[in-house]
Amino acid sequence: MFIPPLNLDTLALFDEFHIGGRQATKAFVKNLRINASSRVLDLGCGLGGPARYIAGATGARVAGVDLSAEFIETGRELTGMALMVDLVDLRQGDIMDLPFQEARFDVAYMIHVGMNIGDKEALFAEVARVLKPGGQFGVYDVMAMHENPVVFPVPWASKPEHSALASRQTYREALDSAGFKIVSETDRSEAAQAFFVRLAAAQAAAGGAPPLGQHLVMGEDFPAKRANLVAALDAGHIAPIEIIACLPE
Repeated sequence: MFIPPLNLDTLALFDEFHIGGRQATKAFVKNLRINASSRVLDLGCGLGGPARYIAGATGARVAGVDLSAEFIETGRELTGMALMVDLVDLRQGDIMDLPFQEARFDVAYMIHVGMNIGDKEALFAEVARVLKPGGQFGVYDVMAMHENPVVFPVPWASKPEHSALASRQTYREALDSAGFKIVSETDRSEAAQAFFVRLAAAQAAAGGAPPLGQHLVMGEDFPAKRANLVAALDAGHIAPIEIIACLPE
């Protein structure tokens, strides 16, 4: 019996667990120079949702690295069920010590990862090592707009000591230290607020959380994490910021 491949749009309900979900990924990817000949690196790939989307939309080969063996195991199963193992390679590893040779990738990106990495200068230096000259690096992270911007728990950390939330200036300085030149910087707060309004309306209409959703990945305290995130976003204490940077040729 023929079993059709998993639908990537259905998977996006829970395998793209960042602010804005699939729509945010699409907006992000439009600003990255990715085509069918590109070698792309996903830093902190989670279950591989964005990696699969990028591979499917562009034909690029995408390698994903995440510290969680459980995420990688599940992500590989989903990639196989989506019939995408020829384009997407997910592996367990530390993005601070990438298992790749120098100058291997054309594009690298990370989505909601930097809030858990304290030494951003070291991280960005490691990214620069594996990018080709002229390579592009995209960052889509939550960044602090004020001091003490959030009440915990939040999606990336249950306690303050587990959070490495930082300002836009910290990112700029870390990128500069690693040799990157910033090409663009975009505040995605308006789209993020609209995203959460749509989520709340959909949940109210359904009478509760949908069968597939971010709660499957984020745990039992996800409602509190999301509420604290939305409150900080609405108050302007944090913002989802997209930064596109390049290495010199």
